Amino acid sequence: MNSYGKALWVVKELGLPTIIKACVTCRTTRHHHPTGKFRINANGKLLDVWMLISCDHCDRTSKIPVHERINVKDLDHERLLTFENNSPALVRDLTMDAALMSRAAHRLDWTGTWELETDMPFHDIRSQGRAPLEVLVRFELPVPVRVERLLMAGFRLSRSAVRDLVGSGRIRLPRPLDAKAHEDFTLFVTSDGS
Repeated sequence: MNSYGKALWVVKELGLPTIIKACVTCRTTRHHHPTGKFRINANGKLLDVWMLISCDHCDRTSKIPVHERINVKDLDHERLLTFENNSPALVRDLTMDAALMSRAAHRLDWTGTWELETDMPFHDIRSQGRAPLEVLVRFELPVPVRVERLLMAGFRLSRSAVRDLVGSGRIRLPRPLDAKAHEDFTLFVTSDGS
């Protein structure tokens, strides 16, 4: 069996995605960013929790429902405290929660939120005789990035060169080249396509 060299690529976080939703003041679809605050409303034994977001154009504040009409007893006390204390970590997590945004009928724009950092010096993987390489791709944030785009950035190759290497078996992937990855995975570069 081949002995693989190892490399680490990290999809580094540059910022949170913007939230695309219609602004009732601007009357158009605008980018919104979290304000860093939550609003909690109690009605007897029921709670509503919203994450507050602000329109980039007019600064209007809107709400994204996190919990609606939840019984106080059903919400973990520690989680309630994170809402009450406007936890930056919770704001970060909820902003990137695609399921939450989908339920609220909003989309996420990941433009400018990431960059690829590699721990390997540049070398031409297309040359024969290169030692096999195992590359761990780790995500600091769940940004959906096409595998092909990661390979182009990581190896500094054109789209056609990446496709040729994958087609010849020199680069082995755990998912299709045109798939969007957002979780850690490992790829392998062989010396001869075997």
